[in-house]
Amino acid sequence: MNTELRIKQTAPIDVEGGFLINGFPSTGITSAIAAEFIINGSQLEPAAIIDSDSFPPISIVKNGSPNYPTRIFVNNDLKVAIFSSYVTIDVVLHRAIGKMMLDWAAEKKCSTIISGITTKSTSKEVIGVASTGTARGKLVTSGIKVAEHATIPGIPGVLLNEGMVRGQDVIVLLVGSESNNPDLKATSNLCDSLAKLIPGISNNLSLLEKEAKQIEEDIKQAETESRDLSESMYR
Repeated sequence: MNTELRIKQTAPIDVEGGFLINGFPSTGITSAIAAEFIINGSQLEPAAIIDSDSFPPISIVKNGSPNYPTRIFVNNDLKVAIFSSYVTIDVVLHRAIGKMMLDWAAEKKCSTIISGITTKSTSKEVIGVASTGTARGKLVTSGIKVAEHATIPGIPGVLLNEGMVRGQDVIVLLVGSESNNPDLKATSNLCDSLAKLIPGISNNLSLLEKEAKQIEEDIKQAETESRDLSESMYR
């Protein structure tokens, strides 16, 4: 599999000293729903596309306009960027994507990369894991409990390990959910914790309740169509 990843910038990006949110649905789609909600609620604009020959060949049409399924959105005023994807990326690419995000964050001089994963738990408390002492301090300052023991899979795990080696601040938020399906409460808890860490981003629960179902349906539709396409190619 060709793991080469390409980023094509399409608009000015200035997120120096700011935050990069991982919106890739590598460990469930709760984080992807939260990322899409923040994009809509905090007026992030598309600023780059991410592509690879290994990505599903699919276009996401919104308001009549075609879009790449994997893009970078930014709000230069808030100093926030989000890597967003409507398709689940093959696990073979997780390491390459994690390293790409760290490289991009270093190039743009982002202070912190934040990711989220859903864990099977009855607890609604969001806890965090950090790659550096500085990142752990950010969790403590924000009132988020630091996890002592955890196993972090997928792209978030790559970000933590590589962030530790490189000395880049990475935070992974663990959100408990009793359901195997996307959980509105878990998404709300994740958005609430992101708002504690990132000044100025939207956390409007009533708006989330209105938008979450549609966002979930859009992501699942893209995932289903890309999977059907893959199956038809190899029949």
